[in-house]
Amino acid sequence: MYSIKDLHQLINQAIVQSVYPEQPKELYEPITYFMDLGGKRIRPILLLMACDLFSDDIQKAIHPALGIELFHNFTLMHDDIMDHAPIRRGKPTVHQKWSNTTAILSGDVMLIEAYKLMVQVDPSILPDVLRVFNDTAIGVCQGQQLDMGFEKLDRIEADEYINMIRLKTAVLLGGALKIGAMIGGGSAADAALLYTFGEHMGVAFQLQDDILDVYGDPEKFGKQVGGDILSNKKTFMLIKAQELAQGETKKGLNYWLKKTDANPAEKVKEVSAIYNQLDIRQLAEIRMNRFVELALLSLDRLSVSSDKKAPLQSFAEQLLVREN
Repeated sequence: MYSIKDLHQLINQAIVQSVYPEQPKELYEPITYFMDLGGKRIRPILLLMACDLFSDDIQKAIHPALGIELFHNFTLMHDDIMDHAPIRRGKPTVHQKWSNTTAILSGDVMLIEAYKLMVQVDPSILPDVLRVFNDTAIGVCQGQQLDMGFEKLDRIEADEYINMIRLKTAVLLGGALKIGAMIGGGSAADAALLYTFGEHMGVAFQLQDDILDVYGDPEKFGKQVGGDILSNKKTFMLIKAQELAQGETKKGLNYWLKKTDANPAEKVKEVSAIYNQLDIRQLAEIRMNRFVELALLSLDRLSVSSDKKAPLQSFAEQLLVREN
């Protein structure tokens, strides 16, 4: 069994060793730049961990793992354009450093390179691997479109939000695990259980992100606390507050949502106070913990020893320990 540190090093080594054509420079240089920005490499690590559950040879999963990471970063590069984001991991985004056109084209190449890597599996499982990858990729795009569409609506339901984050974030974790299991020779049943585990953990991870945006320690969270409140982003927190607020509380929430010239610190303080009044944090944690329970239930049903499953459970727990 490999440690998470070992797997992280394998992925980073594969990224460093990736070679792209020299020309056109403006097409390939942004890819190297973006991949060098770093990241947790969660998705390729999960793919390798799943393979490691069923096989002693994870080298056969390196290329697909790198493909998953390239695909993930392709979505981020295009998301940055859609969100007009100036910064990614502390550095200028590709469309800011080069142009929107360059970011679109470089992202397109990343998607194609991801497929070139994904097909480097045993021919006997290639059709099934591509089917999972295609379904996963479409799900991510569906989730992104739902997310953008929600911003145009005054209200959405909590279950609609859960489905959106399932597609936008969680299916890629599930897909990575399922593909890794298939490469490692796991049964169809085990591959399906790992997919469900990853999907539930992905939803829990995003719900925790919503909670930490309000209640997190900026030093440990790694992001500005209150950013979602300032942008009126439809998170689980806001959706539940809109659902439960009545009377003066509802008026107060609507006031801060509509006020365009609000003092940032004051808005975060007042909206957070409304969340506290309505016990929104507790409701979010209950929903988050339910998804964690469902994830661990799927993991428990895997037909491998507890010792083999322990690293995966530990990794999942580490994802959810970002402190508040």
